[in-house]
Amino acid sequence: MQLQKFFVRRWFIVPFTFIWLFIITQINVLGAGDTSEAGTNPFIPLMFALGIILLASRAGGAIARKLNQPRVLGQLIVGVILGPTVLDMLHWQIIQGVDLQGTIKEFAELGVLLLMFNIGLEVHLSELAKVGRVALFAGFMGVIVPIVLTVLVVMPAGYAWQPALFAGVTLAATSVSISAQVLLELGYLRTKEGNALLATALIDDVLAILAVSLTLVIASPVASGNGDMSQLVLIIAQMSGYIAGAFLVAWYVLPRVMAWIQTRPELSQSYGIPVFALTVALLFGWSAEYFGGVAAITGAFIAGVGLSKLNNRNMKHDIEQTMSHLAYVFLVPIFFVDVGLETDLSNFPLESLPLMLILLLMAVVSKVVGAGIGARLGGFNTIESLRVGVCMISRGEVGLIIISIGLTSNIIDASSDLYASLFMVILLTTVLTPPMVRWIFQQGRDTDIQSDNPSLATGGA
Repeated sequence: MQLQKFFVRRWFIVPFTFIWLFIITQINVLGAGDTSEAGTNPFIPLMFALGIILLASRAGGAIARKLNQPRVLGQLIVGVILGPTVLDMLHWQIIQGVDLQGTIKEFAELGVLLLMFNIGLEVHLSELAKVGRVALFAGFMGVIVPIVLTVLVVMPAGYAWQPALFAGVTLAATSVSISAQVLLELGYLRTKEGNALLATALIDDVLAILAVSLTLVIASPVASGNGDMSQLVLIIAQMSGYIAGAFLVAWYVLPRVMAWIQTRPELSQSYGIPVFALTVALLFGWSAEYFGGVAAITGAFIAGVGLSKLNNRNMKHDIEQTMSHLAYVFLVPIFFVDVGLETDLSNFPLESLPLMLILLLMAVVSKVVGAGIGARLGGFNTIESLRVGVCMISRGEVGLIIISIGLTSNIIDASSDLYASLFMVILLTTVLTPPMVRWIFQQGRDTDIQSDNPSLATGGA
């Protein structure tokens, strides 16, 4: 009876995970003697590595949920454990003989692409209209203030303006899913603060993506090396023209094409609609890099926004469900764990700790002040504005996406103190947001109860 109670307890997963990690480590030792078979076929060690990554991701996410934290936090921590910080999985003898890091990185980049495509699919422009003024001000201020304050902090620390600017863009991002989940648990998601959060996060995501693309152009060797401003203007015009054209095609053409495909059974049956949606995401991502000179995630996001306009609910649900399964079952967990695999926190120098703490403080204050002031200017009262600001603190997966682009673009060095500090800030803001959201909504509960009818009247207006 006692044994049965032990197995049904939620905390059983914690010792189970540590035991599992110990067993995997022993497999590594046992396999150290013979690597010839693994070296003959790169797919053999790849199967082992992907299996470990997916299982570790699920275990880490489950532990995080049991601790009332988002799954992404557990996946990040597991990635750090499997990475060079602790276990250094990619250098185990059992998978030696092939270079898996590049292959796993390509899977991770596909995960990023589908993640942004899914974010675009979730866009509901009608929500923006309800709290449009608040969302516009809060979204704009919630991006500008973090960029400005971060640059003012990072450049005096000895970094050039390019990594400082990209650090600001990274901290300008917001992960709405984490705060939305907390609001759903508290029963506040359907309030006007909840609607404002969703609408503000939409504007925040769009502005952050545009800021990433513009920063990549400005910080490129063409822009910063020879000072050819005319070439820079042409690049910015190319980027702007692509974004405008891609939005027009996605908004007006894609829904009509998908509606026509729906009328052709030979094309639409047997997952035909999701296949065409995936094709659109990949082609828009490719075209963004090839024609627009912008990040591939920009094109995928635009494609998702276009397909969010689909009037056929069954078709839209089919796309969302299939893309979510493909992304969150396989590719997105690889992306989150891969971030940890590329991060070596064991070499985090103690002298960079002050920079990390200052960036953490700046990350919290800049969102609360920026988005909060924006919401106040938009018409919210003080407590409502603070709630919106606090809900915008978490950087989560969006911050990880942006910082990974900085790595691949060589704007930020993976071995630098700045990267380690930014990674820790993203990690810590993800941890701090749920309790802070709970606290700020509890602080305003009495005020809400006392002014219940006036608040409803204001919200109805």
